[in-house]
Amino acid sequence: MKKDGFTLIELLVTMVVLAIVTAITIPVFARWLPDYRLRAAARDVYSNMHLTKRGAMRNNSDWAIVFDTGANRYLVCSDRGTDNSWSGTADNAVEKTVLLTGYESGVKYGHGVATKSATTPPCALHADNVSYNYNVAVFNPRGTGSAGYVYLENDEGAITYAVGTRGTGIILLRKWNSSSSEWE
Repeated sequence: MKKDGFTLIELLVTMVVLAIVTAITIPVFARWLPDYRLRAAARDVYSNMHLTKRGAMRNNSDWAIVFDTGANRYLVCSDRGTDNSWSGTADNAVEKTVLLTGYESGVKYGHGVATKSATTPPCALHADNVSYNYNVAVFNPRGTGSAGYVYLENDEGAITYAVGTRGTGIILLRKWNSSSSEWE
């Protein structure tokens, strides 16, 4: 009589192969995950800049992103409040708050290994890693606004992203290429 199933040897061989594959893939994912989270954070800044630009055009009023480097966050604001200042965020109409620490893997403001700014022509990197005046990117009802960049890195510091705008309203997402020492 034939019995279906696995022998103990077949089961042990399968478990050993699975353990070897797991031992190989876990370190690869551990190196890949922080860079993936940094890229996700940079793409979110890019998307939120578009959200801010569309909000300004739709509501026919200025909107802004306020980069709060001290708290490692940024705020999408639709009104500057009674103090008429984007920087004083206590009375701003905040549409969205994004914590960079929400991405884990040490995403923060920083320029990592980048040696020059993403602007054309390049200039010195800002100490707080935000080149917008008063750390505020403003969009007006025509979709244009302030020019500047915000720089993001993770704890590993090998990869840096710059997200920024030109005065014409064009929004850019750039990555530092360490081998060519240029922004892509």
